[in-house]
Amino acid sequence: MPWPRTFTLSTSAACCGSPGSWTPGPSTRSGAISTDELRQAEDRAASENIATQQAAGITVFTDGEVRRDTWMAGLLESIGGMTSFGNPDMVIWHRADGGGCHRTRRPTLTCWSPVRRCTKKQKLTAVEAQYMAAQVPGQFKITLMSAAMGGMVWRPEISEKAYPTPAELTDDLVALQIEEIAGLIDLGARWVQLDSLSYNQVFDRKFREATTGDAVPAGVILDTSVKADAKIISGVKSKDPGVTVGMHICRGNNRSAYMASGSYEPVAERLFTEVPVDRFLLEYDSERAGGFEPLRFVPPGRVVVLGLVTSKSPVLESLDDLKRRVDEASRYVDGENLAISPQCGFASTSGGNLLTPDEQKAKLEVIAAAAAAIWG
Repeated sequence: MPWPRTFTLSTSAACCGSPGSWTPGPSTRSGAISTDELRQAEDRAASENIATQQAAGITVFTDGEVRRDTWMAGLLESIGGMTSFGNPDMVIWHRADGGGCHRTRRPTLTCWSPVRRCTKKQKLTAVEAQYMAAQVPGQFKITLMSAAMGGMVWRPEISEKAYPTPAELTDDLVALQIEEIAGLIDLGARWVQLDSLSYNQVFDRKFREATTGDAVPAGVILDTSVKADAKIISGVKSKDPGVTVGMHICRGNNRSAYMASGSYEPVAERLFTEVPVDRFLLEYDSERAGGFEPLRFVPPGRVVVLGLVTSKSPVLESLDDLKRRVDEASRYVDGENLAISPQCGFASTSGGNLLTPDEQKAKLEVIAAAAAAIWG
């Protein structure tokens, strides 16, 4: 059976009607709906997302992360020892506007940081895996914020008593994540995707300054991230070598805005040669990601999923343009080891991007049509 050429990163929780996340939201806390009613609503939204993907020709399914407030919740809300705090004005989000960008008011996000040594509190992604195993008409994947991003949630004023350095926090999170993924495999998950965005701090100096105050050198961030991601993947493969592990890297995705820019070049050699994933799912929908030249470091046989279709704008990509860009990428990676996807999800946060459900469906359909035209 040929491996899938089309992938989704996450469909829209907001546009498909999911009212919240795993943890009780305002509606449940106020008594507007019960926890059971919330779960039923989440199940309905997940079922709608699965049907949408199936109709578009997608063959590896996601529930759309409809049980999460943000894409990060699977890790951060499952860990004991974390505290949430007000959103600091650190990162400036940008939204493309014609040929340029303008600053946007930072979208509301909950930030998390450890106040004591981290422990497993609850198995949140297991809820997703159990539902998907029972409902999907094929293979499914579970996405997780990579524990390699531990350094991005470390705040010295909050965390240093429990973790004097970001690396110590990352080590604990990696061990907990390996254990969590082992549990997902036991529940039937055969595809796991790590969303690993700490590499943005390496190729975008302004983003690094905004998130760390430039206190941690880019080389240290790269070394820590590569080693952590490689350790997670090795742990997964030790549990079951047949599980497909993907890694997604984008430049931020919130209300159709982005937070970072830059080519993969500064991270490419170490990332592509030392992190042994089966699939790299890479943002490539705009000039912000640079060219395909960094793909020259991808080892033979490794698959690269090109995020050529933007989930930030309803403007529909043409089949000719998608074919051309796949052809350009094939100069660096064998065309038989390429696939296509959106550059990121349609709703990485509960607010979603600025696309209607029909516009999202059209994006999935053009991805499936392009894959059929290119690879048959």
